[in-house]
Amino acid sequence: MTEDLRAAEAEAVAGSHAANDPDYPLIHVAPPVGRLNDPNGLLIDDGVAHVFFQYTPMHPSRRLVYWGHASSHDLLHWRHHAPAIVPDSFYDASGAYSGNALVLEDDERQQAPHAARYQLFYTGNLKDADDQRTASQCLVTSPDLVSFTKWPGNPLIPTHAAGYTAHFRDPQVTRDPDRPGRFRMLLGAQRQDLTGAAVVYHSSDLLTWHLEGELSFPDARGVLDRLGYMWECPGVVRLTEETTGQDRDVLIWCPQGADRQQADGYENVFPCVYAVGRLEGTALTQCDGTLRQVDHGFEFYAPQAFSRAPSQPGQALLSGWAGNAGQDDQPSVTEGGWVHALTFPRALSLRHGRLIQRPVLPEPEEQAQVRESLAQAGGEAVTVLEGHRSWHLVVEAEQDAGALCLRIGSQASHVSIELDLSQRLLRVDRSSSRYTAHGATRTVTLDGDLPPRLEVLHDRSVTEVFVGDGDLAFTMRSFVDPAASGARLSTCGVQVKAVSASVFD
Repeated sequence: MTEDLRAAEAEAVAGSHAANDPDYPLIHVAPPVGRLNDPNGLLIDDGVAHVFFQYTPMHPSRRLVYWGHASSHDLLHWRHHAPAIVPDSFYDASGAYSGNALVLEDDERQQAPHAARYQLFYTGNLKDADDQRTASQCLVTSPDLVSFTKWPGNPLIPTHAAGYTAHFRDPQVTRDPDRPGRFRMLLGAQRQDLTGAAVVYHSSDLLTWHLEGELSFPDARGVLDRLGYMWECPGVVRLTEETTGQDRDVLIWCPQGADRQQADGYENVFPCVYAVGRLEGTALTQCDGTLRQVDHGFEFYAPQAFSRAPSQPGQALLSGWAGNAGQDDQPSVTEGGWVHALTFPRALSLRHGRLIQRPVLPEPEEQAQVRESLAQAGGEAVTVLEGHRSWHLVVEAEQDAGALCLRIGSQASHVSIELDLSQRLLRVDRSSSRYTAHGATRTVTLDGDLPPRLEVLHDRSVTEVFVGDGDLAFTMRSFVDPAASGARLSTCGVQVKAVSASVFD
């Protein structure tokens, strides 16, 4: 008898007590039960955001990956739905792995014989009795994001290309902006010599895919030719460079095993980086090989941009996994039966070749009393957002001197964030929190002339920090004392110009 995996997931959700856990976030997507990792199939259509994600509802007793599904009208309040993809076919019996979504226009639906508005592409994972892997690229279609149908001709790409291993996954399908009527699939891969790469396929109907070649970097002096041992979750987003008005392609990916010097000194188990150029066929031209981190925090991986239909343009948004490999042993597993979350959606822009990221939140309400309290205290710490554990705070200073310090939680269990304007450093310390397994302290050097501005989005056990106009992002899990609330803000040699805040609890 075939196991009913949908029923097993529904039973796990029915028995979940995750939402009662005081660490469970209010405005970040977290699993209704079990484990979450990579964001998948992110899209916005008719004003509604849909987020799919790698989802293991029976974690930790059983590692079988579904595609979870949540939606929101305002990016603040998320509603969970039944899984969109269940690993119940011969080609994905070991898990429905990462991929992305495409929202089709009416004329594109006529071009494609399956004619559904929503196309979800993913990697089917199959392991045999000897643990040998077969990775295939598969398709699920939906007319309404309520019902989902696996394409009867799956898998579209049944195995890895010649010259590569079975580590061949994470499709990102987009329209080719330079070749009308054609679609492009970017896949992460591992060469037979155990080095990382990405490959490019193309199609005119989204069903028949032809290998175009390996992604190359002709202007990068060879520095990206043998980077790490596997490239995961590659994706390209086209942005307009603010300083020149030119369109540029930002390649974002996760080169596993990359040397720390190559990947901008990345300190996590796996890096997540980006490079800027112009994608022409299989070549990312005008890219000099410079790599920068997408996020400098303890927990960040596998980000993905939201898809939109061309008739509904909007700002480019991105969300990532607020986690990393080997980080499942967190307090929420024992306390609430869940682990991990996604970052809050971030608006993307490009300035001087650098990725700018800002959380897409309502403008904070002015908190004049906080600024007045700081002035009266003469730079000593004052309590802000007292009684709240989910909030957004922005502090702007008058000059690039002195330091801004924020302590989240209690004296006994807290996370501290220090923006040292004089030394051009961001220091983060969570050594007294309830989770330090993958890093307790970190110092990041600020590059360039950044505005003296600190923005913090804190949501119970998830904290995202943005410095300047969003020039630097830092994501971490912040398991502080759940009984403590609010934060303490202090200044040292800094004249505060503006403080504003919003609360969500």
